[in-house]
Amino acid sequence: MTIVITGATGQLGRLVVEELLESGLPAEQIVAAGRTVDRIADLSQRGVQVRSIDYSQPESLRQAFAGADKVLLVSGSEVGQRIEQHRNAIEAARDADVGLIAYTSVANADTTAMKLADEHIATEGILRDSGVPFVLLRNGWYLENYTGQLPVQVQHGAVLGSAGDGRVSAAARADYAAAAAAVLLRDDQGGKVYELGGDDAFTLSELAGEVSAASGTPVTYNDLPAEKYTQVLVEAGLPEPYAAILADSDLGIARGDLLVTSGDLSALLGRPTTPLREAVQAAAAAVSPQAS
Repeated sequence: MTIVITGATGQLGRLVVEELLESGLPAEQIVAAGRTVDRIADLSQRGVQVRSIDYSQPESLRQAFAGADKVLLVSGSEVGQRIEQHRNAIEAARDADVGLIAYTSVANADTTAMKLADEHIATEGILRDSGVPFVLLRNGWYLENYTGQLPVQVQHGAVLGSAGDGRVSAAARADYAAAAAAVLLRDDQGGKVYELGGDDAFTLSELAGEVSAASGTPVTYNDLPAEKYTQVLVEAGLPEPYAAILADSDLGIARGDLLVTSGDLSALLGRPTTPLREAVQAAAAAVSPQAS
């Protein structure tokens, strides 16, 4: 069996490769594919096949998928271009007679009104029309979306957003990676849909409370109108279209669009998902003076 992991030069894909290796899958049966392959040169030294791909270059995809039994299609990072890029990957997998595509979609893709979901919904449609067996890994929010901002949150004493009192079922990136690996190692996954999210949903006010407790600095949640939050993100350096999508996603949280109650993630893991408190404490420890 040969499994191709696209996006292996990114954080999620790399973690999936590591999970497959940890599971005991022989390294030569794993193909780590991505654009900047020098980032994963160490995997080649461990026996993993490393192949260069670009979602915008169909020939690179066909070459990478040759001989593959399964492909993990990690959604691309170029918002606005992903539908055609994903179509390229799906068609390449079909042409290579791949037996299964696992696609990292977004939680509640078929019911959410979030703009971020548009390209995922379109990709799911392309998969259904492709004739290739597929499984949907509908990932919720990453805890790292929040813990990565901890230094700024502590500096300003505030968590900013437009989510109101909405609850988000965020989980650690490593949890989603472990779940993807578990699915790839199973048989008869074609047609399955996994709604993936953390066991314990939380509000951004509760997030602020955990940041306060872990850092020893008072941090509160400041709920902003979406337009104002978009402006704040632009002033922080994000491109306006992407900032608007993030603010719109917070409105989705307020509606409950990123609340996941399926239990699918912990079931695939065979353990509870990483708690918010644990993730925040680890992030705080990493940036503390003692950690330097």
